[in-house]
Amino acid sequence: MSIFTRFKDIVNSNINSLLDKAEDPEKMLRLMIGEMEDTVIDLKTTTAARMAEAIRSEKKVDEAKATVDRWQARAELAIEKGKDDLAREALMEKKHAQEVYERALENISSLKKSVEEGKEEIRTLEDKIKAAKDKLASLQREQARAQERRDSSVNLNARFEEMENRINRMNAYNDLGKKSEEKSAEEKFSEMEKNDEIEAEIERIKKEKGIEK
Repeated sequence: MSIFTRFKDIVNSNINSLLDKAEDPEKMLRLMIGEMEDTVIDLKTTTAARMAEAIRSEKKVDEAKATVDRWQARAELAIEKGKDDLAREALMEKKHAQEVYERALENISSLKKSVEEGKEEIRTLEDKIKAAKDKLASLQREQARAQERRDSSVNLNARFEEMENRINRMNAYNDLGKKSEEKSAEEKFSEMEKNDEIEAEIERIKKEKGIEK
């Protein structure tokens, strides 16, 4: 795929639309950023090559212009010397040199335009990369907040569970205390009943023996 095609595909792409369809938006963003950064590198390389070619072409333009001027001067000199035939040859050479000069001008104009377009494409892609990175950072913040909420929910549930266990333990301890108290009261009443039986037995024996109280 050519750089131009890649650039157009990236620029025309809608990041939000692509993310809505992606199963893993963060992974999709990282892939897009990587692709755009690779494309920027290619564009910078191509643009730098065109700039170097433009510099070389400027020298060719200067050389072509100097050739045109030189044949013009020779034609004028030939005419001054009365050598019209030689002047015609010089003008023919000038005409050829003029064509070379004009082509060189067109070439350098095309190169300069291409360089400016390359620079603009680089700026456009760098802006899109920044937007994608901002989107990625926003997505990561959202995921971090969501994870914090999940962690907080887990911690809260754990705290509630611990509180519930503590309450259950306290209730169980209280139940044991109550049972302990109930058992102690039972023992007291049992002792009282036994004492009454003993006293009654003593009274019966005394009565049988005729022992006065």
